[in-house]
Amino acid sequence: MRVHVTGATGYLGRELVRLRPDATTERVEVRDAAAVAELLARLRPEVVIHTAYRQDEPDVNTVGSENVARAAAAVGARLIHLSTDVVYDGRKGSPYVEEDPLSPVTDYGRAKAEAEVRVALAHPGALLVRTSLIYGGETPSKHEVAARDPSSTFFTNEIRNPVQVGDLAAALLELAALDLSGPLHVAGADAVSRAAFAQLVARRPVRGEPARAARPLDCSLDSSRAQALLRTPLRGVCDVLR
Repeated sequence: MRVHVTGATGYLGRELVRLRPDATTERVEVRDAAAVAELLARLRPEVVIHTAYRQDEPDVNTVGSENVARAAAAVGARLIHLSTDVVYDGRKGSPYVEEDPLSPVTDYGRAKAEAEVRVALAHPGALLVRTSLIYGGETPSKHEVAARDPSSTFFTNEIRNPVQVGDLAAALLELAALDLSGPLHVAGADAVSRAAFAQLVARRPVRGEPARAARPLDCSLDSSRAQALLRTPLRGVCDVLR
């Protein structure tokens, strides 16, 4: 199976390439539709795993993702598009399932929600993988770096499902071989606060405070559908970091 990874120099992308060193990783500007189309027409991948994003550049997430989706569809490649749990506002009161309507409250969440819509229109067969805080690679993630900073303060009421990067990458490569489309939640088994996650990483007490009202709160994801499909366990952070 010929796999192409966008964002291969990023945290998740590097792990995907470590597991699949034969994957193609050539980079182009994803906001340039012609460049993306030319690249995929030349490489002819069977599967594209789109991990490239920018936290503070919405058009990378929206226009860029749409360009990748359109180009993948044009060459008949399956597409796995990485999305996020903060496409939800966290006010549901129970874990989100794939059918729950999108309700972002941050600029990044709104951009990723729009990206999901654009990708689904450009490539109706795309798999939209929503995940959570990624950690545990060969180098520390930005979340781990922050956790080890004694000057940092963490939200006590913002709930997420951290996922170990190797688990997520292995799950994505399994999913690449399956004929699936639409949204799918692929996150760690444990729903913990940002403060509890930081404490597990730092292995010491951390400073905590409630999140502001405008923040996404309990964005925990129900990943039972994905776990039923996968051999790879989606381990909880409490087991990984105990």
